[in-house]
Amino acid sequence: MAAAVAAAPAPSRKTETYTDTKRRDDVRGANIAAARGVADAVRTSLGPRGMDKMISSGDQEVIITNDGATILSRMALIQPAARMLAELSRSQDAAAGDGTTTVVVLAGSLLRRAQSLLSAGAHPTAAADALHRLATRAVEILHGMAIPIELSDRDSLVKSASTALNSKVVSQYSTLLSPLAVDAALSVVDPAHPELLDLRDIRIVKKLGGTVDDTELVRGLIFDKKASHAAGGPTRVENAKIAVIQFQISPPKTDIEQSVIVSDYAQMDRILREERNYILGMVKKIKAAGCNVLLIQKSILRDAVTDLSLHYLAKAKILVVKDVERDEIEFITKTLNCLPIANIEHFRADKLGYADLVEEVSVGEGKVVKITGIRDMGRTATILVRGSNQLVIDEADRSLHDALCVIRCLVSKRFLIAGGGAPEIEMSMQLAAWAKELQGMESYCIKEFAEALEVIPYTLAENAGLNPISIVTELRNRHARGEKNAGINVRKGQITNILEENVVQPLLVSTSAITLACECVRMILKIDDIVTVR
Repeated sequence: MAAAVAAAPAPSRKTETYTDTKRRDDVRGANIAAARGVADAVRTSLGPRGMDKMISSGDQEVIITNDGATILSRMALIQPAARMLAELSRSQDAAAGDGTTTVVVLAGSLLRRAQSLLSAGAHPTAAADALHRLATRAVEILHGMAIPIELSDRDSLVKSASTALNSKVVSQYSTLLSPLAVDAALSVVDPAHPELLDLRDIRIVKKLGGTVDDTELVRGLIFDKKASHAAGGPTRVENAKIAVIQFQISPPKTDIEQSVIVSDYAQMDRILREERNYILGMVKKIKAAGCNVLLIQKSILRDAVTDLSLHYLAKAKILVVKDVERDEIEFITKTLNCLPIANIEHFRADKLGYADLVEEVSVGEGKVVKITGIRDMGRTATILVRGSNQLVIDEADRSLHDALCVIRCLVSKRFLIAGGGAPEIEMSMQLAAWAKELQGMESYCIKEFAEALEVIPYTLAENAGLNPISIVTELRNRHARGEKNAGINVRKGQITNILEENVVQPLLVSTSAITLACECVRMILKIDDIVTVR
């Protein structure tokens, strides 16, 4: 019996190849679920009929917007993969300025398809590689649909800016804001570098009161502060000679913290007399250079001006605007074509800027200082945004930024493309046809991801209250007949040639959205574990 037991064969080791991949699948599934949750949260705000979100923060601040980047930047996201989608939206905002909701919705749809591929047994690396090839091919398809434009074609620029504004809270003002954004952008484009548009050269000043209809483009400068009235100084100056100063017109202080003890009145009178003479000497030098408008930078060391210095400046008939922010100095000097003056000894006439008129004007409940008719004005523009409440003004500011970004896209890449879900359906159909020419797992993955692109027209139809299934089916049918520019017209609730409806967008917005979305999804697919460190 013992011999029989001893002779029993040893168990085979070939069957012991089971590897537990449950944790990897769980981590990947959790990441995909979190990212999809974020995409679903902003999905309802896509398109011209999208809903708005009210964001309430802990300090009672309220924002009403449907801008994807703004919504996601305000969300308190904890899960790392969810934060990746918020950063994806920020990347799209930096690259193109528009399409911030589109890119997140697209990423969410691609992740949903990726999850079904993984559950069907596809390897994450195979799915990620297929996604990389799909992105490259999709960009080629978009280039094939694009229409070249010139910057001299103002109508096309206005149409694309209007399309960007149509999905915003202030969409009813798009006929006013679109031409305004185009004129502002074209006025700052340098002919020496026609492919560059720096949005820092366009300053947006927000002022409460009136309506968005009162928004205007100012060929000059606006300061959201009053001129100094301390000693009855002037509030209107014609043929202005303007100086931007970075020094203080006030009594000097000691370099170290110390106190000066004055023992009798004679010494006190002497100190006050010296202070007066010191300030008067500075004012005389300023007046001698011919200056009659003074812009004074805010000082953190000591008071930039005192009541005494304002009194002498008023006597010299010099208009004073104080507390100019440090980061505005570069824009102001570029606009006025002058140099900032850091020391009274360097105060010379050749460092001044010249303008026809500087005046204080009433705007709403407050006042602003307006400088117009600037001689040799730099390539800058100022937009004064008005609104009945702070929420509307902030949203108008964000919407204008998006419209300016759209024009920046067209300046750097001068191609337009149809909107209304037309490029996404065209890409989906061409990529599905291309998938049939491929073989193996790659073909299966690309076919699945191609269908994911239909989420954009589906969501546009859904948000507009249309039947998404019949609309997308009809759209597919029209594209199969060769109507490349057929898209969803949400106003008429049917499918039309979207180019004839003037619904256009820059090529860069679409190419950037598909590239960034695919890149983000590939990154999420390749994560198989989360390691927390202290």
